[in-house]
Amino acid sequence: MFQMYGVTTGVLIQSVNRNNARFPDDFMFQLDSQELTNLKSQIVISSSSWGGRRSRLYVFTQEGVAMLSGILRSKRAVATNIQIMRAFVRMREMLETNAKLAVKLKELETKLDMTDKKVIAIMEVLRNHLRQPPPPAKRKIGFHNEEI
Repeated sequence: MFQMYGVTTGVLIQSVNRNNARFPDDFMFQLDSQELTNLKSQIVISSSSWGGRRSRLYVFTQEGVAMLSGILRSKRAVATNIQIMRAFVRMREMLETNAKLAVKLKELETKLDMTDKKVIAIMEVLRNHLRQPPPPAKRKIGFHNEEI
């Protein structure tokens, strides 16, 4: 079972194969035989002679994971896709807000007396705040979907 989307591995692979055009090389790739051998020895995956995987493993980048949520039909995959889209919209809104603030700050600089030390100090603090990303919110490690 591929738990992130609530589907079996077989359903996931079948969906990927049916939608192969949606997964360019920077979204998904398959491990070569040497990488698969290294992985098996590191995490003790059973050999193909004992019932383990017989095909090369798919590996998905973050773009590939987002694309998966769009092609799978389980309730969990739909909910995951909705969360991803909301995150992208929120990130775009935050970037637009910072860009607008930077323009307003530049306009304000032209109107203020930039010889006043207090004004200079305030403007520098504001500029630094716009340059630095906000500290990341503390959260649990791993993927969590609150709408399920």
